[in-house]
Amino acid sequence: MSMLQRLDAADALPGAAELRARTYDLLRLEPGAAVIDVGCGAGLAVSELSARGFRAVGADLSAEMIDEAHRRWPEGDFLLGDAYALPVDGGFAGYRADKVFHELAEPELALAEARRVLVPGGRIVLSGPDWEGLMIDSSYPALTREIVRARASEVAAPRIARGFRRLLDGCGFRDVEVEGVVGFLSGEPFLRGLVEVAVRVGAISVAEGDLWLAEQVDGVAVPQFLASGIA
Repeated sequence: MSMLQRLDAADALPGAAELRARTYDLLRLEPGAAVIDVGCGAGLAVSELSARGFRAVGADLSAEMIDEAHRRWPEGDFLLGDAYALPVDGGFAGYRADKVFHELAEPELALAEARRVLVPGGRIVLSGPDWEGLMIDSSYPALTREIVRARASEVAAPRIARGFRRLLDGCGFRDVEVEGVVGFLSGEPFLRGLVEVAVRVGAISVAEGDLWLAEQVDGVAVPQFLASGIA
């Protein structure tokens, strides 16, 4: 599954639209205010923010994503650039980054860049999963722990969501608020992706992965859980 397919699947999960909307509300922007969506992917959030009457700009490190964003949203403003060096001068009242900071090796540098582009009193909203906080119902708890650990090991900062408050405080942001959200994850593509990573890194065997996946896909009645943080 490509990165674009994974992002589209995540955007279609139950509760995903509501979580995106909550991040927009937390920006507390005035009509017409400028907002930058960092790690914008294929541009869905930029489109939704624009529909709310904001001047939204999307930035992403992937040229493929920026090309796709332009294709899907021809009227949108999308720029190639990463979180450490945004291709804008500043003047933004809002900064949003969803499912981005757990991929950053130096989040403090990204927050310094956020401060550069935000106007005085501007708002920043970070959201993303805690990859060590996956809670999965399974008859194979030891195997499940290995699968979750393997997936978290592939992430630069798997626990960063639980540390958003400390991170933002340490980088000079004030009046930091944190919300914990429990989201339901289900569907074979997500589950199969967990198994593929665990097999690839040698945490489990192919046979163990098949056993675990068969139970999840065919027999589990309780949805998978993923704890996410918003700051």
